[in-house]
Amino acid sequence: MPLAVVASRALAGIDAPEVTVEVHLGPGLPAFHIVGLPDAEVREAKDRVRAALNHTHFDFPARRITVNLAPADLPKDSSRFDLPIALGVLAASGQLAPETLAAHEFAGELSLTGELRPVRGALAMALQARSAGRAFILPADNAPQAALAEGACVLPVRTLLEVVAHLTGEAPIARYTADALAPPPAYPDFDDVKGQHQVKRALEVAAAGSHSVLMVGPPGTGKSMLAARFPGILPPLSEAEALEVAAIQSVSSAGFDAARWGARPFRAPHHSASSAALVGGGNLPRPGEISLAHHGVLFLDELPEFDRDVLEALREPMESGRVSIARAARQAQFPARFQLVAAMNPCPCGHCGSPAGRCRCTPERIARYRGRISGPLADRIDIKLEVPAPRDAELVAPQPGEPTSAIRERVLLARTMQIERQGKTNALLETREIDRYCGTDRDGDKLLRHALARLLLSARAYHRVLRVARSISDLASCRTIAAEHIAEAIQYRRLDASF
Repeated sequence: MPLAVVASRALAGIDAPEVTVEVHLGPGLPAFHIVGLPDAEVREAKDRVRAALNHTHFDFPARRITVNLAPADLPKDSSRFDLPIALGVLAASGQLAPETLAAHEFAGELSLTGELRPVRGALAMALQARSAGRAFILPADNAPQAALAEGACVLPVRTLLEVVAHLTGEAPIARYTADALAPPPAYPDFDDVKGQHQVKRALEVAAAGSHSVLMVGPPGTGKSMLAARFPGILPPLSEAEALEVAAIQSVSSAGFDAARWGARPFRAPHHSASSAALVGGGNLPRPGEISLAHHGVLFLDELPEFDRDVLEALREPMESGRVSIARAARQAQFPARFQLVAAMNPCPCGHCGSPAGRCRCTPERIARYRGRISGPLADRIDIKLEVPAPRDAELVAPQPGEPTSAIRERVLLARTMQIERQGKTNALLETREIDRYCGTDRDGDKLLRHALARLLLSARAYHRVLRVARSISDLASCRTIAAEHIAEAIQYRRLDASF
């Protein structure tokens, strides 16, 4: 017969496994079992819990103990179950009143001495605890992150004894009050970049409408430098967007730093990254680089050097803004509304078109190099532009370029127009919305028809030209798309023929 059955919870973001502990009086040697598809990290909890209870002078039952992590078909990982298991053992053995657990959620890793160590996913768990209407007890080191969930009752603790003292009413834990959030880190400024006025203009258009960009140019022209400064001209994140970004990063292996609250993500994976690293995966699916770049920038340098299968995996998320990962036992879906900024050399040696004639690549080799980027993927990139080597006069010019703050102000005004007009950025407009919001004047319509016939644009490219032209028009504060806006948008597609 079981002496007691007590349920507590260890929240896991979307999933909230129930932790049930049974202490049996039956004959046989003492045993401690954890069931419910635990991984090795969870199975080791029994040793940490036993040592922590003994070290803090609680009685560890000399009986058979079964810890059930429900639902049984959901794999369990992470050491966050240590604290709920320990409290379940105390309540099931009569050392803690079971009813004291009902109004709380628990998560935390126990050391052998009963101290609590931080765990992953504190913000996601705090959001779940808030929606459940329960107070959340967790390690003190996780409290700043969990407190980002506005309205959540976060109770930080450092030891198992503090948790028990709070539950018994001997020493209630004060609710955590977040300090003033640090300002988001400053991005490098655009005025560091000498020359490249046309490229800066294209990046401004991309930022205004949330368009994807591909920069093609020889080594040393500033492609990576420009990409690193691109997040600085994007509008600040809204509170809801910042919360989404923080929640996704909190469940990643690196975790989330509360000091970066409100900062646009900037992810730049190496070209040797696998498909699982980019889109997410694993036996227990984890978000990949495209999800960690949600509401931010994904920078892919040396684009043709990425494995073709890896690049092809970007096609669906670029359209849908999410990625679905299917495994035999489980399916997961992660948001992936990122802005792609990519860079590449014009040829394998990087000097194609150089005035010095340094390139020795054959046309076949250049075509093979650029062919690593498939037509469907290239078609999904709104803006493609050449990044030429800056002139000597631009490099030695004493005057700095236009600062990031000035560009960001224009981008913010254009974004505001888009949100007020259609409730979304131009890059997200559907086909019917394009017909409604991207009307052109007579000259613009004539130019567009001419370009459609001459450049043999696909239907997707045609719509993307209109979206980009709409962003250019918004930067000029024009209600209608004029011919000059169409002409500039078409210029950003003139490299299509080389892919």
